[in-house]
Amino acid sequence: MNEKVLIFDSSTLISFAMNGLFEEIKKLKSIFKGKFIITGEVKREIIDKPLTIKRFELEALRLRQLLNDKILEMPSSLGIDNKEISEKSQEFLEKINNSFMSKGRNLTIIDSGESTCLALSHILNKKKISNVIALDERTTRMICEKPENLKKLLQKKLHTSVDIKNKNFKEFKEFKIIRSSELIYVAYKKNLVNLKNGQVLDALLYAVKFKGCAISGDEIREIKGLK
Repeated sequence: MNEKVLIFDSSTLISFAMNGLFEEIKKLKSIFKGKFIITGEVKREIIDKPLTIKRFELEALRLRQLLNDKILEMPSSLGIDNKEISEKSQEFLEKINNSFMSKGRNLTIIDSGESTCLALSHILNKKKISNVIALDERTTRMICEKPENLKKLLQKKLHTSVDIKNKNFKEFKEFKIIRSSELIYVAYKKNLVNLKNGQVLDALLYAVKFKGCAISGDEIREIKGLK
């Protein structure tokens, strides 16, 4: 299998959906030589559960249409069994969510949607299938990219001391992660965005930031400087 896989976490698709960027997802898929995949748990988070909440029903319907149109696909399209993902996901959940403590209690660092994305990526890596995870959550990205800085971030957020029970996160270095902001930049550079105003990149980057993408103002200025 030579094609690439982009695994979407709920956070990234929510950033796009809440900003109405459904056409941009379709256009990105049209230039991507591979599959856009969501796990069963991510489907539950972005489609199944929101369909029961009036506030989020429209976005959920439109995301379900992307699935029906095979813009988004399930792991079964890669021949990967949900049970295999679930077992590895549980292993990752238990390890990460039992690694940081505050006031004698374990801190929840990742949720089940994120852990299934990591699990699927791990399975694909073992099969030597090129893949990247699209994920906006800062804590999960830090576990994979800079776990040594996560303690400081948690202490700043919680305003209390945090202890690390497990410092061995080497296995998480295997994951490649991008954010919705990077996908937005690709869409902009490839002329996939209908708006042509000179402010559009700035507007898009701040739009995903305000919908949950963990990106700083300095990072936005850096991305804009790549034009």
